[in-house]
Amino acid sequence: MTELKNETPASAAAGSEGAGSEPLLKVEGLAKHFPITKGVLKRKVGAVKAVDGLTFDVRAGETLGVVGESGCGKSTMGRLVTRLLEPTGGKVEFQGRDITHMSAGRLRPMRRDIQMIFQDPYGSLNPRHTVGGIVSTPFRLQGVKPEGGVKKEVQRLLELVGLNPEHYNRYPHEFSGGQRQRIGIARALALNPKLVVADEPVSALDVSIQAQVVNLLDDLQDELGLTYMIIAHDLSVIRHVSDRIAVMYLGKIVELADRDSLYGAPMHPYTKALMSAVPVPDPRRRGEKSDRILLKGDVPSPISPPTGCRFHTRCWKATQACKTTEPPLLQLKTGHQVACHHPENGEDQLPGDAPLVADVITVKSEKAAAPVAPKTAEPVTEDEPVTAEKATVTAEPDASAEPAEAVEAPETAAEPDESAKPEEAAEPEEAAEVAESEEEAAEAAPEDAGKGSAAPSTGTGDKSKE
Repeated sequence: MTELKNETPASAAAGSEGAGSEPLLKVEGLAKHFPITKGVLKRKVGAVKAVDGLTFDVRAGETLGVVGESGCGKSTMGRLVTRLLEPTGGKVEFQGRDITHMSAGRLRPMRRDIQMIFQDPYGSLNPRHTVGGIVSTPFRLQGVKPEGGVKKEVQRLLELVGLNPEHYNRYPHEFSGGQRQRIGIARALALNPKLVVADEPVSALDVSIQAQVVNLLDDLQDELGLTYMIIAHDLSVIRHVSDRIAVMYLGKIVELADRDSLYGAPMHPYTKALMSAVPVPDPRRRGEKSDRILLKGDVPSPISPPTGCRFHTRCWKATQACKTTEPPLLQLKTGHQVACHHPENGEDQLPGDAPLVADVITVKSEKAAAPVAPKTAEPVTEDEPVTAEKATVTAEPDASAEPAEAVEAPETAAEPDESAKPEEAAEPEEAAEVAESEEEAAEAAPEDAGKGSAAPSTGTGDKSKE
């Protein structure tokens, strides 16, 4: 079933291109900035650039997948395409008609052709309405009266998405998460739309239920000839259902290519980092060194995005041009567009440009080498040899008792004599210290006797006799 689905939309897309027909949806320079206000007067002090210049198209019968980190603007882009949000700039065309700033009255007849599946199946359904009332709402708003009545059509839709038609009078709290998402899908398909925007349709579901919902979307596309734009985090889900994939980062599309080309040879460094983060459930590779790329730093704020390439603050291939010049979205291969000065599996657009990473490394190395040299030189090369020489000099000439060296001997021995009193020092001394005190007492006995220091010598003498 999966292979059949993957071949059918691709052939339909190829046929549409050969006929020279325009794409179903065309977006140019789409932007959405949410203002930041402050004070009582709501003075604008900035803007959150959620979507900042998107250009892409969606062909009839295909599935366009959109991936990226949280906060990159995927859901905002989906709401802009369905005109649930008013764009700040850019242009949105659906079937050749500009719907960017179309009024609600003129846009109402076109709502039946553009529908949306929301992310949260618990919050997108009104708990006060029954399933029949929720699915029949599009018919009531559009004034459509299907053949056989609304109830019969709603029951047909429920059966189409895998629910029991007898659930017509039940409420949403009586269903599980997967069943609620099926109700949302039935509501989106009520008016036979041409474009369905699915905003993470399986991210809130259990893993065992995700496969069922994904297979349901595949079957509905084959049966009804739908065009999907699916937004998701899971790269495996996107790979299963998509014909082409757009990778977003901080409000911009950094790579747009077909499924096989993107997963086989990603060209943007951010896409390569995303692919490397996918876990491989292979016990034979356990313990081996993985090729996972760990991006350093956090995602910059969309309030003040970086200049030039927005990924240069976390990219390991960034150069000086990446910091100042924004790379355009160019087609470097057939059907493969990328916005990067130094693509991974392609020709370098700016060879010889000075890298940013090298400057950081040299600065860090200079700062790290400066404090280490004096710290290691002072105590190791000067202090330790000097103390060793002093120890040997004071130890050897004590027997001759020369006057110049006799001055140094009391200085070295003054520290224990002053700190320890005769009575207190006799008890806590260890065996090694007692031995040293006996030698010093034997050698310095004549000098101490002349200076009137007989008490310490007698105390140590008593110790030696004992």
